[in-house]
Amino acid sequence: MSNRHKKIGIKHVIRLEWMDKTLDMVLAGMSKNEIRDELNTYLADKKQSGGTGTRGKKTYIIAISILMQTWCNPDKDTKPFRDAALNYAKKNSDKTRLPLHWAMISAAYPFWAGVAKQIGRLLNLQDQITKKQIIQRLKEQYGDRQTISRYARYVIRSFVAWDILKDTSIKGIYAQNKKDSVEQNQTLLLVESLLLASPESSLSLKGTLNSPTLFPFQTSPITAGYVQKHCSRINVNQFSPGEEMINMVILTNHGQTHTPPTAC
Repeated sequence: MSNRHKKIGIKHVIRLEWMDKTLDMVLAGMSKNEIRDELNTYLADKKQSGGTGTRGKKTYIIAISILMQTWCNPDKDTKPFRDAALNYAKKNSDKTRLPLHWAMISAAYPFWAGVAKQIGRLLNLQDQITKKQIIQRLKEQYGDRQTISRYARYVIRSFVAWDILKDTSIKGIYAQNKKDSVEQNQTLLLVESLLLASPESSLSLKGTLNSPTLFPFQTSPITAGYVQKHCSRINVNQFSPGEEMINMVILTNHGQTHTPPTAC
């Protein structure tokens, strides 16, 4: 388990337009310092609710840190994935970016994916869900810490800002918005993000494609063969038809690849 999986990290609502702004600057070839300076100016009057107004720097600098960690300064083990996502964004400027942003922030901050997983599970059972239900499930997973409730709220409000969830007429109760359809390459990036977000060394391909963590998306079906052909970063172990396990191929310090043992 890496440090990514131990930290909560999401201490601020992250809006989709902020993610777009950051990605645009990375694609334009701006340096990390240039991007940080631009975000300092850009977010100085941007409120978490979407409005504008005077803000304290200590507040929005947290958002800058999350944006930088996601797209500009990824951890060593997520950098190849970030580079692949950037390559996709360059070649597919006409495609929706929401799956890309979701995949990148899930990999950089697995707590984001953890909140999504519990929300997805609840939405599989009922049309409307409550913040209390989400928090209760998260505390069962992460422990009964005060920070869980506070930081989960930031993630939930981010989901609303991204039009993934919608507020109902009753405060603290949410419903799901329409799912986004994603094509095969986007689906593959989402699958890889779940591998990177998971503390487990390997996952079932079928289970990953059907994961409640991907509740905002209508994913395209992909086979083990498709994964092997299009992503050298993922190793596939096939035990029987429809029973494939996937894990990340790890690059060693000597430039060689190492595949972690598969959990049976």
